[in-house]
Amino acid sequence: MQQPDLDSMPLDELKKLRRRVEAAIDSFEARRKEAARREFEEMARTRGFASLAELVEAAPAKRRKPVPAGTPKFRHPENPALTWNGRGRRPGWVVEALAAGRSLADLAVA
Repeated sequence: MQQPDLDSMPLDELKKLRRRVEAAIDSFEARRKEAARREFEEMARTRGFASLAELVEAAPAKRRKPVPAGTPKFRHPENPALTWNGRGRRPGWVVEALAAGRSLADLAVA
């Protein structure tokens, strides 16, 4: 295959070439996905499932219930207005309490 001289091509031809290359890449990826889907469908059928969808539905992913971001899990022992939800960086008062020998369980909201 002969390599085109990209440096001498006009801008409009370069853009057309780019669109053709992007379309070829998209087509290639779509064919790969379809081949993989067919392969997995066949594997599911050989293992006794009617379809891949039946197999995927048979094992639902377990999801944790998210704790609302505003729900405090820890409270400052002397100043109850200071709280922390346990996410992100520890506030200074938590770091100080831990350095003083307290545990997170000691600071937990009852």
